[in-house]
Amino acid sequence: MGLLDGLLGSMMGGTAGQPPQAQGGGQVVQLVLQLLQRNGGIEGLLAKMQQAGYGDQAQSWIGTGQNQAVPADVLAQIFGQGQLGEIAQQLGLSRDDAAGGLAQALPDVVDRMTPQGRIPEDTNDLVAQTLAKLRRQSPGT
Repeated sequence: MGLLDGLLGSMMGGTAGQPPQAQGGGQVVQLVLQLLQRNGGIEGLLAKMQQAGYGDQAQSWIGTGQNQAVPADVLAQIFGQGQLGEIAQQLGLSRDDAAGGLAQALPDVVDRMTPQGRIPEDTNDLVAQTLAKLRRQSPGT
């Protein structure tokens, strides 16, 4: 679970054992992970990004080089306003805050989940385990 703990700790700006901030890192990471889980994991994300013309950006998140940015409105289109809005509402975020947080966090989350520049075989298990741990640490979600 070293990768899981490292992902949680780094994405929430503290150590993995600390609960996420009330408004911030933990919620955005949870948003990212829920979207990954609903859309076929990293492989599903790659397919959606390629279909939308942003495959190179998504590949940069998996590779070991610099992560390329994707505009928040593009990610909202890729994942769909309904899906993004539903998860944002569950987490108490506005749709705009959710889209902006997603644009900032998604490249980093994917990058941290693919530390050797490739998608690990257990990535869907890692997403599920990370979500479960975040839910235990986040009262009210």
